[in-house]
Amino acid sequence: MLIKSTTRHIHIFTAEVEDNQLKPSDTVLTLDVDPDNELEWNEDALRRVYDKFDELVESYGGEDLTDYNLRRIGSDLEHFVRSLLQKGVIGYNLSSRVRNYSMGLPQVAQN
Repeated sequence: MLIKSTTRHIHIFTAEVEDNQLKPSDTVLTLDVDPDNELEWNEDALRRVYDKFDELVESYGGEDLTDYNLRRIGSDLEHFVRSLLQKGVIGYNLSSRVRNYSMGLPQVAQN
């Protein structure tokens, strides 16, 4: 059975990707970061999100994979993404089809 957690910028599925389709899995989690490309990412920032994801998943080791636990991981990752935005590690993608400043107004450098 497919379990998922979706926040604005983090989608987690209990599935594997095969032929661009999600195939439900009891042992694999798939993470989709910022599926609407609302943010501008660099490799380091993306790696930090994946590392945080691995850390959070490991912290639930041995527990049942439930909707609740998956949502907690997704929520924690969403907060982590917000912290990266607030620190200026990532920024809003002003060319995105959607301009939703859901994590706070963009910061503008002052001279």
